Amino acid sequence: MKIFCTLNSNHWSLIIMKMAVIFFLGVILYGAMNSQFTAALKTDCRLMGRPLFKLDLSWPKYTEEFTGEAFGVAVNQVSGLVYVAQRGENVAKVLVFNIDGDFMQAWNTTTLEMPHGIFLAGALTNPSVWITDVGTGPYGHTVKQYTPSGKLLQILGTPGKAGSGVNPLQFDQPAEIFVHTSGEIYIVDGDGGMNNRLIKLSEDLQVVWVHGEEGQELAQFHIPHSVAVDSYQRVWVADRGNKRIQVFNSVTGDWLGTWGSCFSEDGPYSVRQTSDQKYFVVVQLNSNRITLLEAPPIGVIGQCHVVSVIQLAEDVKPHLVDIDLKTGALYVAEIGAQQVQKFMPYTVDRKRASETPFKA
Repeated sequence: MKIFCTLNSNHWSLIIMKMAVIFFLGVILYGAMNSQFTAALKTDCRLMGRPLFKLDLSWPKYTEEFTGEAFGVAVNQVSGLVYVAQRGENVAKVLVFNIDGDFMQAWNTTTLEMPHGIFLAGALTNPSVWITDVGTGPYGHTVKQYTPSGKLLQILGTPGKAGSGVNPLQFDQPAEIFVHTSGEIYIVDGDGGMNNRLIKLSEDLQVVWVHGEEGQELAQFHIPHSVAVDSYQRVWVADRGNKRIQVFNSVTGDWLGTWGSCFSEDGPYSVRQTSDQKYFVVVQLNSNRITLLEAPPIGVIGQCHVVSVIQLAEDVKPHLVDIDLKTGALYVAEIGAQQVQKFMPYTVDRKRASETPFKA
């Protein structure tokens, strides 16, 4: 640069050079601070209790691929693909990544209005993607099954018409679906609509049993928002509006127990069991929190016991989650941050495990 060539011969050149350097450093500092602020908004988290998961900052490789509000996420542990359901005007409703964070494809479909829950079924045999649609247009109030590439296979419910019927089957803003390895289907129907139901369908889509009353009593719901089935024939339902988790026998539908003491501030939005079956992962949207609860042994429900809490940054708003059953990774769909974050199982030595809180 010419300014350095005249440093010793011109006083004004020296002044100009200093001003230029100061300005240049200021620009760099501002950019770095702004970048750090933006990253902190989306990825900053604190861990309290036993460290079980750590944030994977390398996933995805380019967050710009997220173009809408991320409502749900589903993982195919066999193919290593991650499906993200998002909402927004003129955005792809489903994005597909691999577990390394590479963007693979976006679904070009017009059959989705407002995706809510998403589930990957049949990973070992014949994979398909199930999505609940809470839209109010001609495709809404339904549960849809797609191929892994986004081709519509079938629709449950009456498209565009909300209802409470079981023959034919109708929904009103169905929140989430869980498909068991047996082929049996569990649907929580009622993300703020007229229904507050837990429905079990057989593999051939016949209604097996239903819990369908709104209220605060046992086996009643107020916005059932998420559902999962464990290996002990127990169905776990995030009863969001009642700030509790209710548990049922998957065969008979009998009520088995309730967890409520862990959710006094904010109701559970999502429930999934970790791949080692030791914990349940529950997210709370309004408190921006991921909670790990100890999974009870067979025959016992008891009271909920918090093992670990991941406190996310303000306004991240975690909504629904899924677990990679092969690697144990946790994926969290976040409405506020408009992204999905990946957390890996956190293995540490005994000394480090006792250190809390932990900042990722």
